[in-house]
Amino acid sequence: QRAVLKFAQYVGTQYVAGRWMPGTLTNQNTLKYMEPRLIIVTDPRIDHQALEEAAYMNIPTIALCDTYSTLKFVDVAIPANNKGKESIALLYWLLAREVLHLKGIQERSKPWEIVPDLFLWRDIEAEEKRSREEALRAEGVDVKPDWDVP
Repeated sequence: QRAVLKFAQYVGTQYVAGRWMPGTLTNQNTLKYMEPRLIIVTDPRIDHQALEEAAYMNIPTIALCDTYSTLKFVDVAIPANNKGKESIALLYWLLAREVLHLKGIQERSKPWEIVPDLFLWRDIEAEEKRSREEALRAEGVDVKPDWDVP
């Protein structure tokens, strides 16, 4: 979800991260009604409701597709690993950079100051704890595993 949020932040678009509310594109009486010009989905199998509504409303769709993804209601398929969080973050970073280039904001010849790591959510506390444990192990201290940490 962080990759979608950062993409929307840098490109200046609306986003729906999380559960898609049925009727978002077709029911004008809902609070979350939207009329987008384009829809980008991360996984066509999970986001099938959004794809069906977009097809009903003649809204073009782009989908990040892996080998098992269905192409039903998908207009443009980008072959990619849409299961790994690092892969999704990098894909949305590349898409954001390309959209900014098409808008004339960012040149391809110049490096973008936004790094792909900003599109990736990380648990800082868990990483710090892991690095402390590795340092203790390097010193020869026996560290018992904590099964509560992911």
